[in-house]
Parts: sequence; C-alpha cells; structure tokens
Amino acid sequence: MAPTGLTPAGGTGNGPSFTLQQAIDHALQQNINVKNSVLDGVSAEGRIREVKASALPQVAGSASLTDNLIIQRAFLPANFFDPTASPDAPAVPVQFGVKYSGNATLSLNQVIYSPGLNVGLRAAATYRELAQRNLQGTKVTVAEQVAKAYYGVLVALERAKLLDYNIGRLDTLMNETRAMNKQGFVEKLDVQRLDVQANNLRAERQNVQNLIELSYTLLKFQMGMGVNDEITLAEQLQDRSVDDLRPLISPDPTFRYTSRIEYSTLETQIKLAEQDVELTQKGYYPTLAGFVNYGYNSGRNAIGQLVTAPWLNFATLGLSLQVPIFDGFQKRYQIAQKRVTLQKAQNSGALLRNSIDLQIRQASITLNNGLQTLQTQQRNRELAQEIVRVSRIKYKEGVGSSIEVLNAETALREAQTNYFASLYDFLIAKVDQDRALGRLYIGL
Repeated sequence: MAPTGLTPAGGTGNGPSFTLQQAIDHALQQNINVKNSVLDGVSAEGRIREVKASALPQVAGSASLTDNLIIQRAFLPANFFDPTASPDAPAVPVQFGVKYSGNATLSLNQVIYSPGLNVGLRAAATYRELAQRNLQGTKVTVAEQVAKAYYGVLVALERAKLLDYNIGRLDTLMNETRAMNKQGFVEKLDVQRLDVQANNLRAERQNVQNLIELSYTLLKFQMGMGVNDEITLAEQLQDRSVDDLRPLISPDPTFRYTSRIEYSTLETQIKLAEQDVELTQKGYYPTLAGFVNYGYNSGRNAIGQLVTAPWLNFATLGLSLQVPIFDGFQKRYQIAQKRVTLQKAQNSGALLRNSIDLQIRQASITLNNGLQTLQTQQRNRELAQEIVRVSRIKYKEGVGSSIEVLNAETALREAQTNYFASLYDFLIAKVDQDRALGRLYIGL
C-alpha cells in the first residue's frame, strides 16, 4: 500500500521506529486475528491429509479372549446317536464349543474404486485454497486498520505541533502586551483576555496529548503489540497541494473483481459447493474395496491351555462390493438442499459484484468530496493566518483592539482544527478507496 503524503520524520523517540509499511508488516506477523487465521490454515491442512489418508491402505489389528460361561446347546435327532431310535424320539441336546476361546487378527483394507473419494480428493485442494483466501482476507482487514490508526497518530501529532506553535505565539503577544500595559498603552483587561486565551490553548493542548496517547494505544493494539510498549513513527504528514492529491482520486481502469479478496473467496466457496453437490451424487455409485485378513485362534476347556497349546493360523483374501439400491430418497433430498446452497452462493456473487461497484462509487465520491473540503479548509486556514497577522499589526500600531486579535486567533484555531479534521477524513477515505479497489498491500 503506497503511503499518502508521508515523509521521513525529523526526530526519534523511545522504542523501535516504524514506517507505515513496516507497521503493517509487523501487524501481519503479530496480530492475533492473523495468527488465528494461520492456525485455521494449519487445521485445514490437517483436514486435507485426513481426506487423503482415506485413500491409503487401512490396517487394523484385533484380539479377543472369551469365557463361554454357558455354552449354547444344539439339538440333534436321537437317531444321530442311535440308528435304531424312533424318529419321534426327543432330540438330544449337545454342546458345541469349548469353555475358553481366543482370537488375534490383522486386517488390511484398500479402497479400489470410490467416486465419492475421488471427488473428496479434488475438494481437498479447494479447501486449501479457501483457507488461504480467508487468511488473505484477514490480512487485508488488519492492514486497513493499521493504516487508519497510523494516520490517526500522525494527524494528532501535527495538531499538537500547531498548538505548541500557537501557544508560543500567544505567549510572545502576552509578554508584549504586559510591557505595553506597564507603559500605559493598553489596559490590564487586554492582558487578562490574552491570559484566558492562553489557558484555553493549554487545556486544548492537553486534550490533544491525551488523544495522541490513545491513538498510539490503538495503533499498538492493531499491530499486535502490548499497550505499554514504546514505539516511534518514522514518518510524518507532508504538506501537499490539492493538485498533488487530485490524481489519487482517479478511478482504476484495470480493476477486476478478483482483485477483491472477498470476491476470490466467494468464488472458492462456490467451487466447494459444486463439489459438495457432486460428492452427494456420487453416493449412487458402487464402491469396490479389497481386503486381507490373517490371524490365529484357539479354543480350550482350561484357560491355561490357551497359553501352552499351539494356536492355529488362518487367512482370507477377497473383494467387497457395495451397491446402493434404495435409501428412501435420502440422497435425493440432500442433493436438493445442497443445490439450494449452491444457488445462494451464486446469488451472493451477483450481490457482491453490485456491492463492490457501490463501494467503489461511494469511495470515489467520498474521496472527491474530501479533497474539495480539504481544499476549502486549507484556503480558510491561509486566510485566517493572514487575518491574525494583520490584526496583530493593527493592535501593535494602536489602531486595533485586543478583542479583534483574540477573535482572529480563535478563528485561526478553528480553521486549523477543521483543516486537520478534513485531512484525516481524506486519508481515511483514501484507505477506503484502496480497500474497495483491492489495492491494500497484504504482504504475501
């Protein structure tokens, strides 16, 4: 983001020194919101690996030890044991099984064909892109907040400088007036009026000093620093003519909607919604998987024999095919809902384009009005300075009154306050225009 009317500061203070760009860069590293967005990206990478892991072989082991407290009995015909028995003789209950049984198995499963998994793997890349877009969006917001806070400090510092200058001038005038009063050329009332004016100026200076401290605190907060840390601003506002600032309000003929991170994020969300619909549709397709099982088992009537007697191995190899036939129209309704979500995202795209157009138009008009207001206030300040100069000359020559001088000084301070308020509004409007056009630097 290009600084607007900034020059290197003349002096140094306590704490590290930051230009506007350095302050933004520091915030992009230390701001908590940015750090949380980075963590969201780490979480997204974990989710992506989770999806990819489902395409790899799945290996699992299991073991069991069973105590058959009461072995279930099977009923066999009596002539199974005695061929001469009558067919109508009662069946003979027989126990099949042993008191203790053990089993240990190692299984391997591998998905061979799954359309849903293929869509999920493609969606993983889209999910990563969405996480990156969200991180960029957070950085843009932080850069905007830091720029506005930085300008707030600079404007408050300039106001303090002018108040110090005005206090110095008023003290000089008061000393001269006291001398003239001792010589009998002016009344004591003139000295008292100047004294009241000086007290008001010092009170205003204290208020501005409090505003400077608050502005510094806000800037440090946006930069991700502690509120008790010390910093110095390496830049200061530069007096520039309105003609120099006018090119800043010209529209950008190369603007594209994709320059706005919000639009790029929405495009990614639409792509993800499309893949979500496709994923549900793939639920109608069959899934083929292969499996291998290998293990040992044993069965004995004494638990000690499970340890001493050898276990027998077994192995299986096969394919598993799952074919969805009827799910009560569950997927049908799921697809309908997800298509609605997709349509809403697409509608949001049209709304966002209109919103961006409106924001650009509003930013341009606000910046234009801000420049005109700044031009007017700059002219008023120059006129007020001239009126103060003339009224002081008239007062010293005895053809003007102290009230005229005080009124001129009051008008000058009001003009100076209005000028800096207009300058701050213009700088903030410039940041808003850069945000609307997607030109804020985000350090990527």
